[in-house]
Amino acid sequence: MSTAFDLTGRTALITGGGRGLGAGITRAMLDAGADVIVYGRRDLPQDLVDYASERSRRLDFYSVDIGDSDALASVSATVLAEHQVDILVNNAGTQERHPAVEFPLESFDRVMDVNLRSVFQLCQIFGAPMLKRGHGSIVNLASLLSFQGGLTVPAYAASKGAVAQLTKALCNEWSGKGVNVNAVAPGYMATEMNTALLADPVRLEQLSVRIPAGRWGEPEDIGNVVVFLASPASAYIHGQVLAVDGGWLAR
Repeated sequence: MSTAFDLTGRTALITGGGRGLGAGITRAMLDAGADVIVYGRRDLPQDLVDYASERSRRLDFYSVDIGDSDALASVSATVLAEHQVDILVNNAGTQERHPAVEFPLESFDRVMDVNLRSVFQLCQIFGAPMLKRGHGSIVNLASLLSFQGGLTVPAYAASKGAVAQLTKALCNEWSGKGVNVNAVAPGYMATEMNTALLADPVRLEQLSVRIPAGRWGEPEDIGNVVVFLASPASAYIHGQVLAVDGGWLAR
């Protein structure tokens, strides 16, 4: 029986959807009935391919460096010629750690290109046909550092703060035209991006004791929320940056 969370018949494009949080989002989309297109730099892991096959869902992969605007435009033109993209999830991101006074400008630019510029470019590319059809959903991946400053990650914090504001700006223009634009701000997640934190016992303890839920998040914690924001159940939710953080910001 169809529910307000059912995505059967829809196609979702997920950047970085093959690993980490992105793989959790991909699995959740497949479980909800959507077909999935993944943008990434490495081939999809076999277990994810098998996951889609077991559910009789279509899973397509396009190799692209989303930090390269020309390559992103070219690949996206191919996708638009072959698919109707109903849901866009801007998940892919990168992070570099340096003290602010020593942060290389080329590294700053790279983080901004991947985490912010590509998000806007993809919203333009896939938002245009959504607006023409009068329906569509966009979910951007923000961060706790959309609200906080962090340590030794000034480029990441700046990019994720901007993603939150971009989400609100697009909501103001597009919500009345049938396109939902929202963001998810993951808390501390047990993924590859946080390897350095997970390997530092002192910092790990400092962070963990502040999470009321008593654990770090897992990819499925984000995937399920993204499905909600992409589904008819969230039809009246626009311009929100939803923290999925185990209660971190409440403490």
